[in-house]
Amino acid sequence: MPTRRPLLPRLLLAAVVVVALILALPALIPALNPFKEKTKDRSQPVLLQSLEDLSEYRAASASMQVVVDVEQDTELIPSFIRGERTLFVAAGDVDAAVDFSRLSGNAVRVSDDRRSVAITLPAPHLTEPRLDPDRTRVYDRDRGLVDRIEDAFSDRPGDEQPLYQLAERKLIEAARANPDLLLTAERNTRSMLVGMMRGLGFERVTVTFARPST
Repeated sequence: MPTRRPLLPRLLLAAVVVVALILALPALIPALNPFKEKTKDRSQPVLLQSLEDLSEYRAASASMQVVVDVEQDTELIPSFIRGERTLFVAAGDVDAAVDFSRLSGNAVRVSDDRRSVAITLPAPHLTEPRLDPDRTRVYDRDRGLVDRIEDAFSDRPGDEQPLYQLAERKLIEAARANPDLLLTAERNTRSMLVGMMRGLGFERVTVTFARPST
């Protein structure tokens, strides 16, 4: 007479098989898994902080020279008695720079596939002139008799500070009159960023500049 196997172990085995099938089915058919997890990356691009660390990028420089000719006369008095004429040769540089520290939160936009990046930058601006002391000097100065006497008793004889200030104004005016300096700054900045971004793995890099403020 055959022996019967206990019913409880068979029920437990069947229950284990059913549970295993239930757990394995979503893995076999992901679309049927109601508990499927999704990951969304909402973090800000690290590129923004990296660009801000560049601070001000000086992308182009113009080396210029100007001759300042200043004459001071007194009406009704001959120039050999009262008057002064100075020829001042000034040479220096004016840079065109891009201020990365002013980038806004949406200045860097990275595509979902991390293959493209679009960067919007402030317009380049001109920096303060830097006079070269080795190439800046008074070329000639002609003063009247009274002016010579006054200089002999002055605490600051032959003060050249106004000449330096005038020379700096003329250099910056000359730089503003030449649009090539700012265009060169844009071109050099774009080239630098394209090379940097491609080195980080981006295949498509777009760099645009905001309109300069008036």
